[in-house]
Amino acid sequence: MSLPRYHFSGIAGAGMNPLARLMRARGHDVQGSDRSLDQGKNARIAAELASLGIRVIPQDGTGVTAGIDRFIYSTAVEADTPEMRAARALGLDMVPRPALLAEIVNAGQPGVAIAGTSGKSTITGMVGFALREAGRASTVIGGAALVGEGSGGCFIPGPADGPVAAEACESDGTLVGYRPAIGLIHNVSRDHAELPSLRAQFSTFAERSARLLVNARCPEALAIGRRFKAVTYGAVAFADVPLDVAAAGPDRARGVLRLPGGDLALDIPQPGLHNLENAAAAAMVALEVGVARSLQVIGPTSSGVRVVDDYAHNADKLRAAIVTAQAGAGRVVAVFQPHGFGPARFLRSELRDMLPTVLRPNDRFCYAEIFYAGGTVAKDIGSRMLADDLPPALRCGYAADHDAVRRWVAGAARPGDTVLIMGARDPDLPVLARTVFDTLQG
Repeated sequence: MSLPRYHFSGIAGAGMNPLARLMRARGHDVQGSDRSLDQGKNARIAAELASLGIRVIPQDGTGVTAGIDRFIYSTAVEADTPEMRAARALGLDMVPRPALLAEIVNAGQPGVAIAGTSGKSTITGMVGFALREAGRASTVIGGAALVGEGSGGCFIPGPADGPVAAEACESDGTLVGYRPAIGLIHNVSRDHAELPSLRAQFSTFAERSARLLVNARCPEALAIGRRFKAVTYGAVAFADVPLDVAAAGPDRARGVLRLPGGDLALDIPQPGLHNLENAAAAAMVALEVGVARSLQVIGPTSSGVRVVDDYAHNADKLRAAIVTAQAGAGRVVAVFQPHGFGPARFLRSELRDMLPTVLRPNDRFCYAEIFYAGGTVAKDIGSRMLADDLPPALRCGYAADHDAVRRWVAGAARPGDTVLIMGARDPDLPVLARTVFDTLQG
């Protein structure tokens, strides 16, 4: 089955350009046009697109043919261009740019939508930088290019089954199309529309976010967050994750984010409280996506049990995490929570074959029930089935929820063991690791 062929009308735009490059990176046949390119402008963008195998054609409608499967257009461009008329006449699938972006975010593993009337381009860029520096393969799309990273918007390509973080704009009313696993509202102020209209749009966005992060220093954002049980952050003492400001200038900003699992120091080369709060928001997103969960040692208990939290979520990553833990402990007590019914189904045979070859006779292993992020999905597999796949000699455990995980570990762990908590997507896994540590600490 061939992949859909895309045409991007207005391909040089800061919002369109990254999407065109992403579709090309994912193997699609991509072409596009832009009036600025017809006028000889943006030669650098034209060269970058050509180097990727994206064809640039005149924006006169002649290149819009029945062979195009999806016609992507900017909502900022008038509806009566030659290309728009040609696409309508051919009955092509006409998709506005924000709808395609929302589609990509909603399919992310996890998908992150970064919203707010100010700061979202900066936050998205900071998220991209943090994920890239941490080696976390992710797709990042924003409206402002990273310094020294080409032109036409922020774009970091990642695997189709990996995390996606994108700037979600309210300017054209399309914020309501997002259904992200993680939604962030940094602020809400009168911009592009009056406050009543913005409140309605951001409220719908909040309601459709599986997990919501909100800047508590913005009264409008906080009011929405309180309605939808958000996790709050910001430079106010009552935030769930307070930001203590050490310095806001003159050359850089510094502060400390007071996370439940420990403090995170922020030191950025841009002055201003607003930039420090942008960095706090980016840190919150990066932590939710799992940057910190790479063999993160929660700590040794008083009895010498070492609790480790890790983002491992497929066979190779589980193998690496378990082998690494085994190198420092005579006995490993490992828990793995699959990150969705589809991934569990896909990985089932590989895990069945791999785990008996990696686990030692004294190690213990437990499957936690599959993480369900919501939506329509076939629930025809469960972690108990995965546990039953393994040989009886492994004595594989099964935990129906996080409290059952805590109890299972408490019964299995001995002094000197390393307890390894593994899984992706579920934002409560770091909390589980901390709870396991607290239980073992007594």
